[in-house]
Amino acid sequence: MLWNCKPQARAFRYVGHKDVVTSVQFSPLGNLLASASRDRTIRLWIPDKRGKSSEFKAHTAPVRSIDFSADGQFLATASEDKSIKVWNMYRQRFLYSLYRHTHWVRCAKFSPDGRLIVSCSEDKTIKIWDTTNKQCVNNFSDSVGFANFVGFNPTGTCIASAGSDHTVKIWDIRVNKLLQHYQVHSGGVNCVSFHPSGNYLITASSDGTLKILDLLEGRLIYTLQGHTGPVFTVSFSKGGDLFSSGGADAQVLLWRTNFDGLNCKDIIKRNLKRLHFDSSPHLVDIYPRTPHPHEGKIETVETTDTTVRTLADKGEEINSYFLNPSLLSSECSPTTSKKKTEDTSDFPSESQRSIPLAVTDALEHIMEQLSVLTQTVSILEQRLTLTEDKLKDCLENQHRLFNAIQQKS
Repeated sequence: MLWNCKPQARAFRYVGHKDVVTSVQFSPLGNLLASASRDRTIRLWIPDKRGKSSEFKAHTAPVRSIDFSADGQFLATASEDKSIKVWNMYRQRFLYSLYRHTHWVRCAKFSPDGRLIVSCSEDKTIKIWDTTNKQCVNNFSDSVGFANFVGFNPTGTCIASAGSDHTVKIWDIRVNKLLQHYQVHSGGVNCVSFHPSGNYLITASSDGTLKILDLLEGRLIYTLQGHTGPVFTVSFSKGGDLFSSGGADAQVLLWRTNFDGLNCKDIIKRNLKRLHFDSSPHLVDIYPRTPHPHEGKIETVETTDTTVRTLADKGEEINSYFLNPSLLSSECSPTTSKKKTEDTSDFPSESQRSIPLAVTDALEHIMEQLSVLTQTVSILEQRLTLTEDKLKDCLENQHRLFNAIQQKS
């Protein structure tokens, strides 16, 4: 369901998935909406009245989580087939898989600079992946419960995990240290969301409550009771002045915060300074000085009417719409252009490059061949899974037949 809160509340209902929808997310520019489902597919929707969509298939089990990178170029998906898969949004194709988890992967999220992916699984581990060499570079384990959800703070220096053991944990990924440990819920924690300032964290739990934590002081400051059943998801708006929550009571609640006012563009401008490849560690970014155990703007998620009308008039498909910057809303363009300016300033010019053009072309060709090989392996994995399922069925039928013969004899 796509809700438009201005000028009057109304909703668009998109139909396409054949099973439960498990995750939805807007692209950073708001021009696309991604959804994941237990039908093993991912869909990209144009968020307008018609709701055109394209379907992506690669997972061999239900997909639990989706996440756009901050630049909108990539999409990470987590599945019960024990893998994380990364997709190229410009070319709209599968890129590669990440395998190390030994049980269902519940969640996978990009870091703000897109260089890392954090994932959590029912194997009771949280893993950090390097998107450049596609390797697992860090691992956090828990002997009590598994994490239902995990995400980076706005500066990318820490991760927060929502535990099935009723806990919320904050980890510093630079020194592999548990910084804060909260036990404020009486049920499993299903989701967390950082405020854009990085000073607050909101949590959603199966105990039916939302709780807001002050990370600077390391304490619980609010308990919100609006849902009449387990709360499954919560998320701050990009400016931090609003947050929404959804639960088993079939309600989506929109809340207004009373934190200090923050300008969305100022926050993005500040964080973009760190979104380049040569950034040094920002040790002052981390708010808690010591581990602290604890016991006891809306326009960014709406598609403007102008954008909708342009799409409706031109009838463009998702791929062309994604590649055409003229269709992006005017409110997002200053931020985007500034990001491009800052990003490109970190790359050497053509005259400064030491790699010959022929070598670059050869490497691009190799990457294309590797992409084809990756897709082939994915197809083989799917066939192998189907074969295993058929073999399992045969063995079960043989076992039942053997038991029936024994009973008759």
